[in-house]
Amino acid sequence: MDSEESSSPPHGPVQHPSSSWRTCWRKEGNIAPADPAKFAEAMRHQSFPRASAYDPAWVYRNLMGPNALWLLDGLTQALKPRPEDRILDLGCGSAITSIFLAREFGVQVWAADLWVEASENNERIIEAGVFDRVFPIEAEAHALPFAHAFFDGVVSIDAYHYFGTDVRYLSYLAQFVKPGGFIAITVPGNGRDPDEADVGPPPALARSLGADWFTFRSAAWWKRHWNRTEGVEVELAQMAPDGWALWRQYLEAAAAWNGTSVVEQGDGPMLLSEEGRSLGFARVIARRLAEPTLVFGPGRYRTRLA
Repeated sequence: MDSEESSSPPHGPVQHPSSSWRTCWRKEGNIAPADPAKFAEAMRHQSFPRASAYDPAWVYRNLMGPNALWLLDGLTQALKPRPEDRILDLGCGSAITSIFLAREFGVQVWAADLWVEASENNERIIEAGVFDRVFPIEAEAHALPFAHAFFDGVVSIDAYHYFGTDVRYLSYLAQFVKPGGFIAITVPGNGRDPDEADVGPPPALARSLGADWFTFRSAAWWKRHWNRTEGVEVELAQMAPDGWALWRQYLEAAAAWNGTSVVEQGDGPMLLSEEGRSLGFARVIARRLAEPTLVFGPGRYRTRLA
């Protein structure tokens, strides 16, 4: 075989293994996009090449909110997990973020969620070929069944705001991370923090969201919030670039899948409102310091940071 022939590209694009995966969290509704071309375009993003390689239908049918693989791809670009890491994926939902971590970085992942049963997630994990590296469990965020300093890091995508706005929560979570390990989150955020003097819950959003509106915090708020915890150092706190556009693009994918408009999607009215224009995603990374833990509480809470 001559050099020209040996260096020629293979015939046709190489399909990602996920194109053959069929186990999906969304059991009802369309099983294929109403507008395939628009859907495929909306599920690709040049800033997230790893995530965009996955089969768009498989990704979409396993999403429980804005595209979690995009959010995780962006986070790991800053985080860079190591193959030997043991990671807790806290609030993993349908475990596609756990599958992504294992496949893309070779890490071991404990896929913890309260809403999706571990057995259901295990079907996706087996199908994705990472059953030896991803371990699904059902767990509530305030009652984690792990040994102290068991993990090299914690990742939480589109979940931490459900339980982590309590000023004491990070001190609880940090005890499960080794000194030098990381805690990294991406959550829905607001470039104009709801507690700013001229910002409040708009009547329409207050009716639909209630107090949840106040969980959409700015990156600066998250930095101040985490800096209150001794033994944890914030390395990065930023609003993800073009976060509002990323959220809208997810809604465009949903519209192409359902054959409807963006405003008819669940988050559409909120995102397209005047007050929703400052929404996006807050990205925060911190390190667990090697300092001695402070004593807090009896029994198993004695080594909790406070």
